Amino acid sequence: MAHTSPTQALAELWHAAGLDPAELAHAHLTGHDPVLPSSFALGTAAQASIAAAGLAAASLWRQRGGTAQQVAVEMRHAAAEFRSERYLRVDGAPAPELWDAIAGAYRCGDGRWVRLHTNFPHHCDGVLALLGCTHERASVAAALQNWHAQDVEDAAAERGLVVAMLRSFDEWDAHPQGRALAKLPVFTLEKIGDAPPQPLPPAARPLAGVRVLDLTRIIAGPVGGRTLAAHGADVLLVTSPRLPAIAPLVIDTGRGKRSCQLDLTDAADHATLARLVDDADVFLQGYRPGGLAELGFGPQQLAERRPGLVYVSLTAYGHVGPWAGRRGFDSLVQTASGFNHAEAQAAGRDEPLALPAQALDHAAGYLIALGTIAALHRRASEGGSWHVHVSLAQTGLWLRRLGRVEHGFSVPDPDLAAVQDLLYTAPSGFGQLRGVRHAAQLAVTPAGWPRPAVPLGHDPAVWLPR
Repeated sequence: MAHTSPTQALAELWHAAGLDPAELAHAHLTGHDPVLPSSFALGTAAQASIAAAGLAAASLWRQRGGTAQQVAVEMRHAAAEFRSERYLRVDGAPAPELWDAIAGAYRCGDGRWVRLHTNFPHHCDGVLALLGCTHERASVAAALQNWHAQDVEDAAAERGLVVAMLRSFDEWDAHPQGRALAKLPVFTLEKIGDAPPQPLPPAARPLAGVRVLDLTRIIAGPVGGRTLAAHGADVLLVTSPRLPAIAPLVIDTGRGKRSCQLDLTDAADHATLARLVDDADVFLQGYRPGGLAELGFGPQQLAERRPGLVYVSLTAYGHVGPWAGRRGFDSLVQTASGFNHAEAQAAGRDEPLALPAQALDHAAGYLIALGTIAALHRRASEGGSWHVHVSLAQTGLWLRRLGRVEHGFSVPDPDLAAVQDLLYTAPSGFGQLRGVRHAAQLAVTPAGWPRPAVPLGHDPAVWLPR
């Protein structure tokens, strides 16, 4: 089985970003798949997406007066960062369990499988109410014997819950949503308003002085914000005090960020966010499609308010097609779009098999950073307000196009001891944190997170001086 080389994968992402192909000469990629036990080229995906974001940062730094520099990414390191939440330790102890007790895959009465995502209390309660069962795997399994998988998926979607039916790649490609996404590039960068060019002044780091509002949760969006912070951006995480969070992910993806809490249904907090937008460069959001527009913070609304803004939208299933408004998470998109079926087939398993990383989440996070920096590049040279669209499902199609890895399951699953040389230790707002260093090594402007992870709401809702 042949798969795309890391250099080719990087070039494809670079082309999608519309950046100067000559810059690719500064990338130095080492290592080869498999580095994780999978039939998919996860190491290549990790290396290419992380390298693309790092190379874009280096290119932007050059645009604002810096020198050319090499960007080196080693595949084993990239793969470890692709699973950074698995290696997080606080005061030497593992992070709390990420998954709810009943989350996972179940066989339905028609013999087909569904995957439930119940990590948020309201999603869990909604699934239990829909199925009429108790919060125990045996009770859920028994209840699903009375359902067809397609009916569970449809009924859950109608209630705003997150459940996906297991499909093959062929079934997903024939699905109306799969067909809609097949026409799209890996991510989309579009001009949505006029504004004069806004070049960035010389600075010590690629994104120094760039102000990012990060309104995302879980993994993909927060990894995007974390990557921008690694290259010097002032990233202000904005969360709602009314919404649940998953503690270890807050810690792992909060590195490099400040954190405030605003309730956008409160008039004063709504006005505070609007004032922050006035002086922001980037607005990154991953809420239900259309949800923020209902509150006055949609892309067109903010482009008119703050000409020159880069607005980034993260969705589960894409911004076009019948599922454009459907909620979802990495594990659900893996199930719905064929990955769990294909991985199980490759491994000779009968039950769905998840990838050994939240690969769609992490890759999408680095594509968010790449698209954001590419938009800042264009804003500096040609002006305009920009909208970047990234989705987990489009990211999945890119991963599929990279091809499959022969003998992919022959490598061990790297445990904590296997990645010790890739970790660093630093104080944080939660205790002594040990985590994976950023895998993109920039020769002149090293990436990293001098600002520690802090609890939600730790900081005032203000910008730092430029």
